[in-house]
Amino acid sequence: MGNALVDILVRVPNDNILAQFSLHKGSMKLVDDEQSAEIVEAVKGLHPSIVSGGSSANAIYGLANLGIQTGFLGKIGGDDLGAKYKADLEANGVMPILQSSANHSGSCISLISPDSERTMCTCLGAAVELTKDDLSPELFKSYTHFYVEGFLVQNPELIESALQMAHEAGLTTILDLASYNTVEEHLEFMQRLIRRYVDVVFANEEEATAFTGKEDDEALNEIGELADIVVLKQGRRGSLVKVGHESVRCGVIDCKAIDTTGAGDLYAAGFLWGLIGGLSPIKCATAGAILSGNVIEVVGSRMGANRWTSIRQELKKL
Repeated sequence: MGNALVDILVRVPNDNILAQFSLHKGSMKLVDDEQSAEIVEAVKGLHPSIVSGGSSANAIYGLANLGIQTGFLGKIGGDDLGAKYKADLEANGVMPILQSSANHSGSCISLISPDSERTMCTCLGAAVELTKDDLSPELFKSYTHFYVEGFLVQNPELIESALQMAHEAGLTTILDLASYNTVEEHLEFMQRLIRRYVDVVFANEEEATAFTGKEDDEALNEIGELADIVVLKQGRRGSLVKVGHESVRCGVIDCKAIDTTGAGDLYAAGFLWGLIGGLSPIKCATAGAILSGNVIEVVGSRMGANRWTSIRQELKKL
């Protein structure tokens, strides 16, 4: 479950545009329709590309391309972007569980700096209109795992109701902390959510530090007091994984970074593929590294058929 967002990807020649709109590099900022239009106007000469996206949808897309039966729960507008979003899910083997709104579909502008770091400006549109009233226990009955992005803490009733329903239905529940500023703004609520309902937590270094005030193993261990499995994504340094009392470190694959958009989401897809298949923590992390290493070699979070074939061949070796 996540924000159904159409991704507008732009490679910028420098970070001047970040300063122009007071954007902190590497962050996610919520913007309104007017601000979104201003940024789109400012970058229109840089040939932006438009693809379907959203953090949870990216992860589910990855799992579907690894042969896992998946569904995506979100809300779209009754516009062309919404129709394309649904069609794209279906084309990639994801069951669309989409509510409809009279509002426009949500979008996310990803500004990709020369060092491959991305800064996101999100206009939620119809995506933010998903509510707890759109949920029912029946939605969770045919699934074994439930993945939700931390961005949804903006709607606390929705994310808590969803996690509670999934937990009570016996699903393995997974939360990605999503963004360090989201964690800072909703720290106590996130702590309570994880303690009560979450089995697996994904976090990058900034998010883990925002959550705990600590770094590396100390941050991993503190989050591990709340969840059964904790994955700390460390970019070029690889990842740290804690399962129960066992901790492992995993490196990265050799790759040439072009765009980090979707790297964390695809890492989660690879890790969860391993978890679903009963692989060891180090093999789960290795699967995550394979997917994230491949996706940063392309612009955006979508990869072509040939690359997916190569990825599946690598995963067979695990």
